[in-house]
Amino acid sequence: MLHTLMADGGMVVAPHHLAAQAGLRVLREGGNAIEAMVATAAACAVVYPHMNGLGGDAFWLVARPGRAPLSIEAAGVAGKAVTVDLYRSQGLDRVPVRGPLAANTVAGAVSGWASALEISGQHWDGALPLARLLEDAIHYAEAGCPRAQSLAGTTAQVRDQLADLPGFADLFLEDGAAPAAGASLRNAALGETLRRLAERGLGDFYRGEVGRAISAELKAVGSPLVSDDLASHRSVRRRPLVLKLDHGTVYNTQPPTQGLASLMILGLFERLGVTEAGSFDHAHGLIEAAKVAFAVRDRHVTDPRYMALHPTTYLSDTMLDQSAARIDRRRAAPWPSANGVGDGDTVWMGCIDNAGRSVSCIQSLYHEFGAGVVLGDTGILWQNRGTSFQLDAARPNVLKPGRRPFHTLNPPMARLPDGATMVYGTMGGDAQPQVQAQIFTRHVLFGQGLQEAVTAPRWMLGRTWVGRTDDVKVESRLDPAVISALEAAGHTVTRLGPFDEVTGHAGAIVRRPDGVLEGATDPRADGVVAGY
Repeated sequence: MLHTLMADGGMVVAPHHLAAQAGLRVLREGGNAIEAMVATAAACAVVYPHMNGLGGDAFWLVARPGRAPLSIEAAGVAGKAVTVDLYRSQGLDRVPVRGPLAANTVAGAVSGWASALEISGQHWDGALPLARLLEDAIHYAEAGCPRAQSLAGTTAQVRDQLADLPGFADLFLEDGAAPAAGASLRNAALGETLRRLAERGLGDFYRGEVGRAISAELKAVGSPLVSDDLASHRSVRRRPLVLKLDHGTVYNTQPPTQGLASLMILGLFERLGVTEAGSFDHAHGLIEAAKVAFAVRDRHVTDPRYMALHPTTYLSDTMLDQSAARIDRRRAAPWPSANGVGDGDTVWMGCIDNAGRSVSCIQSLYHEFGAGVVLGDTGILWQNRGTSFQLDAARPNVLKPGRRPFHTLNPPMARLPDGATMVYGTMGGDAQPQVQAQIFTRHVLFGQGLQEAVTAPRWMLGRTWVGRTDDVKVESRLDPAVISALEAAGHTVTRLGPFDEVTGHAGAIVRRPDGVLEGATDPRADGVVAGY
């Protein structure tokens, strides 16, 4: 599908069609973009549980026309008992990726919903009750829904890793096997948790009956988190990072996210003067820009309380000019495999309402199915975001109680010179900043239609959950001459299938100056553009 879909009332994009339609229902009932996004995010947590959930984190950018965007950081910290010694005493030299000891940071996503709804009620005339916003999520949890293709495929891939972890087999397997796409997925316990939150408020997740139940289950399965960790959690509202380009102003989230890397790639690439989409110059330029940005990210980006330099240092014209000048336009720079941030399964969701209010939101468990630990009484699957912590005190993201882990998550938003607003994003760990840049440059710099830009063949440098960590993975649909040119320039290229979800589940919405909304969804995912 290369046709960009259009509407003028409101629009939602999500990687699962039922989640997008949940948000559309809210828009049709007069809800604003934040209210629609809470409905979308809650439904997505139920119907796309391998990617995101109540046991994960989230980041938001929200904006009204004519006002600066605001960022919501809904990400938890390491528990007060989560120390380097905890893992050393278990004979571990790194934080495990799976299991109860990987469930070591507070889940912040629900606090993000709460913070966004406060903004909605105070500044966006939001009036829909929480019970209405959680209605679709509760229905799909209790009644069930067909398993999406991505969920079925991912379950089969990781079954052997996760089958013996607490609660996983009971929820996601049938007689020990991974069910096929279309088989019903039902999580009645999660439905009951959502009902309790609808009745008592989202704060109950951290400081109420639901929070106490979660804490008891975490303790029972062997997680080091305790009730005080949940009770002390709060989301944070912050000013986003800003980068002014010739082709618009782009916003993204501050550290501990890799929003800085996403903006640096765009700033560096603009300085290369590339003029053709899908060309060798396009691919090579973005790959080399990513190397520069990732080197900064890996050396410096962490919990901002521990950063020596403010991230805006790296977005200055002087810094970007100097860094761009060092990029070789014809040859690949060396790429050390140790610098990748790892894989990440995530959902990006976007919404713009009939008043032009916009939301870019990303919600995640980190790896597929997170820590793989399901809390049976509440139906919550817990994240493993804390696996990005390091146990070596000399490393930039060394583990400390109360510290925020590094986040691959980053939801961008752009305002274009003609007055248009663009929300866009993707899942994918190292792929996130690169796919964002490919979509932005294709659509904004090179004039491709929005859906064409999202559908177009992709490439990505760095780690993902399969294959090498130091290569450039390229979808086979990319022009063979471009692939050959990349190899000739010294890039180690691995060919992927034509629409490989390793390269992300992207989406985008643009509100034109005339109020018309254009939307695009990723054929690599299970989503839709839902508009009216």
